[in-house]
Amino acid sequence: MKKKILIIDDSALMRRVLCDIINSDDRFEVAEYAVDGADGFKKICAKTYDAVVLDVYMPKMTGLELLKEMQKSKVYASVLMASTTTGEGAKETIEALELGAVDFIKKPENVADARHVEFRDRFLTLLDVVSKTNPSHMARAGLSGTGTGARTFVSRYDVNFHNKPGTIPTSNTLRAGDVKAAGKPVEPARNKQYPKVPGKKIVAIASSTGGPKALQEVIPKLPGDLNAPVLLVQHMPKGFTGSLASRLNELSYIDVTEAKEGEPLLKGHVYIAPGGAHLNAVRAAGGNKIHLSDEPAREGVKPCANYMYESLVGANFDEVVCVVLTGMGCDGTAGIVNLKKSQKVRVIAQNEESCTVYGMPRSIVDGGLADEVVPLSEVADHIIKNVGVC
Repeated sequence: MKKKILIIDDSALMRRVLCDIINSDDRFEVAEYAVDGADGFKKICAKTYDAVVLDVYMPKMTGLELLKEMQKSKVYASVLMASTTTGEGAKETIEALELGAVDFIKKPENVADARHVEFRDRFLTLLDVVSKTNPSHMARAGLSGTGTGARTFVSRYDVNFHNKPGTIPTSNTLRAGDVKAAGKPVEPARNKQYPKVPGKKIVAIASSTGGPKALQEVIPKLPGDLNAPVLLVQHMPKGFTGSLASRLNELSYIDVTEAKEGEPLLKGHVYIAPGGAHLNAVRAAGGNKIHLSDEPAREGVKPCANYMYESLVGANFDEVVCVVLTGMGCDGTAGIVNLKKSQKVRVIAQNEESCTVYGMPRSIVDGGLADEVVPLSEVADHIIKNVGVC
């Protein structure tokens, strides 16, 4: 039986293009379409669809407003966002992922691009992944997201400091009870006491589908005095990773930025690979620095986690803590295999139950590479346990 898809988009042209692509594949059929968010919400409440393709900007009710209304009404669906790469569009896409959308696809700029085989294949691949995702993923997002649900992470702007104004809290300065968040926050990992861990270490995180949401359960729990730099590859196209970095930085004590060419790798800092570039760590005089490579896509993605892990073979670190989170495919596995040949490595994989898509972590576990397999809620704890604080 073909999977039933609902398209919600105010553009008649875009609806036609997406309908043609979906109906050309034997796995899917467009069951219905809606011309705005309000119409789409009525249809989602009335019927069950295997996947919903949702535009961001629409009259009457935007895509974000629709997602919030679904959370409020406890009506869930597996949603694929159709997004633009404008600054505001990228920011709202990140918010949509916070609200429970499974993934997004960058809207083509014109009809010719929309009918190109590259867009068609990417769209159908994502639609297949989204249609296999249990809508309960959206319910979990409602419990832990930043939208209308209770927050399980802590914003750096929601803290009363007992030390001098302007001081960034660390594992030693933050006290229980400092947090004033909407809803009941989960105790951040940084509230716990961690030993000083010897050695020069680095953390390298890989994530894909479901990653932006998962990262909000990990990065904000890392202390500002983490005793290691953090490299992060999230599969995203150019134009979106900057918004992801900005959002994570707002929510975290540790500094989070989009990586720049030649930057030194500093402890207590997260460097996110820019969309459209590969992130490498290279040995330099006095330490290690970032190199952004324009090599071709690998595993069909750019940035690619395998590039990141393999670059650490020659970097000057005593140990690499590799973290593989939710995502389709097997990116990261080959890189970690190569890294283990010449480097001391500790591998943390997200468990199946907490993954949106159990692909990348499964590849790590099935390959016998994982030292620890943990639920998403415990990933930050295990990172800090392995690298310590300054």
